[in-house]
Amino acid sequence: MLNKIPKNLSPELVKVLMEMGHGDEIVIADGNYPAASNAKRLVRCDGLGVPELLVSILELLPMDTYQEYAIGLMEVAKGDDTVPKIWETYQKIIQSAEVENQKIEMIERQDFYDRSKTAYAIIATGEEAIYANILLKKGVVR
Repeated sequence: MLNKIPKNLSPELVKVLMEMGHGDEIVIADGNYPAASNAKRLVRCDGLGVPELLVSILELLPMDTYQEYAIGLMEVAKGDDTVPKIWETYQKIIQSAEVENQKIEMIERQDFYDRSKTAYAIIATGEEAIYANILLKKGVVR
């Protein structure tokens, strides 16, 4: 065990976060997301929700400040009238974490899938909320 590492981050996930370089992206995926078939590297966090992992990851991972957006959400599909309440939760987490670049990009569904295939890793969670997928772009440690 180590001090200051959030307890819900597995050694495997901490290793992946440390391996990532500036500009690398990681996806925290909800339980419906095809994580295993899209991931170059898959980190399983079954039983955990996206919000609790987001809080912990933002304690360790700096967000990119050289790009307009360091955070992306999967846009609701055309014709779907869902309003994802979890997005409000993400906004509060991001604000309370005092993330430098808080601008959130809305990424069309298929484009999100395409980007996730090139992401450094995908974290598969047990999150039940729909449209709960979030993409984070790593910045520079200062």
